[in-house]
Amino acid sequence: MPELSLASSRGLHFNSGNGFALQPLDIGHPDYLALVEPETAFWALVRKPELAQVLGGGPLLESFRERRETLRREMQALRFGSRPSTAYVNPTDRCNLDCGYCYLPRELRRDGQDMTAERLCEALGTLRAHFRQTLPAGVKPAVVFHGAEPLLARTAVFAAIDAYRDDFQFAVQTNGTLLDEAAAEFLTERKVSVGLSLDGAAAEIADRSRRDWGGHGVSGKVLRAIELLKGYPAYSVICTMTTANLEALPEVVERFHALEVPVCMLNPVRCTQPGGQRARPDDAALAAGYLRALERSHALYRETGRKLVVANFANVLLAIVAPTARRLMCDIAPCGGGRCFVAVSSAGDLYPCSEFIGLPEFRGGNLFTGSVQDALASDAFARVTGRTLEGVEPCGRCAIRNYCGSPCPAEVHALHGTMDAPGAFCELYEEQVRYAFRLIADGREQNFLPDGWDRGLSTTFALG
Repeated sequence: MPELSLASSRGLHFNSGNGFALQPLDIGHPDYLALVEPETAFWALVRKPELAQVLGGGPLLESFRERRETLRREMQALRFGSRPSTAYVNPTDRCNLDCGYCYLPRELRRDGQDMTAERLCEALGTLRAHFRQTLPAGVKPAVVFHGAEPLLARTAVFAAIDAYRDDFQFAVQTNGTLLDEAAAEFLTERKVSVGLSLDGAAAEIADRSRRDWGGHGVSGKVLRAIELLKGYPAYSVICTMTTANLEALPEVVERFHALEVPVCMLNPVRCTQPGGQRARPDDAALAAGYLRALERSHALYRETGRKLVVANFANVLLAIVAPTARRLMCDIAPCGGGRCFVAVSSAGDLYPCSEFIGLPEFRGGNLFTGSVQDALASDAFARVTGRTLEGVEPCGRCAIRNYCGSPCPAEVHALHGTMDAPGAFCELYEEQVRYAFRLIADGREQNFLPDGWDRGLSTTFALG
């Protein structure tokens, strides 16, 4: 019989041993246990009366043993075999908002510098040359204009998009307050992906954290931007979950659905800066509120036939049903920082991820005075790309470590002074995984995933 560990149904951590772990699903599923093998992320749902038969041998474990090495190699390739194909580029340090939880230092957002159009185009030319050397022919890398607020450097950003539209897939992550009709027309005509931010269904909640430098809320401007993008398939809206909006998350989902937002993200606040740490909700309360919002999204789908995909939960669900199909690389260790993407500040400084801008010890080099390759090989980047969970207590003993990833390393470093520590929202991820397994047991998982997510994928293991 294989080695087992039985996790408590409400313990802080999902598992307390190695080998296969057994986990109750809770809440309406007393007859099921999840059987999880951490290293390969293999799992099965087993009815309790059949547990002894399954663990004593039979087709499930026999098939797993036959495919274990293939599954292990796939997981190793996912964790260690990627190379950067995306650059998050901050064309300006500045922002027209002073959001209380921002992960960038306040003085940088207030007094920082901008890139000129010429400087930004130079940066993209250097990135293009790097990606042409490192990516297979025909693979088009991505550039995400990120913040601070990229539309404060609108002239430079739009010039760069037109100059390199054949070389990159472009996206703009903006607070939405500067997105007027002309900007929306420019971006949609060029099929640029657009991300907005709105933290509440009602202005009195949405404006608690997201305000301009004069202290005025901006939710009305964001709603106008959403209306400008209505019907455009390549946009999404982020809601950052904080103490300010925790109780109103189901209403946020309702508002997004009513606005016909195609994709949203309900992201836990990043605790990289003191403001984010002050806005951090209690982990158990956050998990409960988040699951209520997910259930509300499903109820709206059943009522209307129209999905509102919550992308960060869909990524956790994909980590279970199709690990190599996930696209967001926060929920795995090493994370995507320096491994799947790099970040470029307005000065050309290179960081593993935008979350590290403002943490100067993670600067790996400069795009204008050095090379991307040198930055990737730097000690600063190695601290991020070398972060695994096998030696982190208690993550190294956790069954869901390859579904969760104990994010975010920048946040962990800010909270603990080291990256060898658990993430800030352990229980949130634990409850997401339990919820995902319950959806699979109910046959509801497809309702939370984008249509066509499995197009072009092949199945490594499937056993009824």
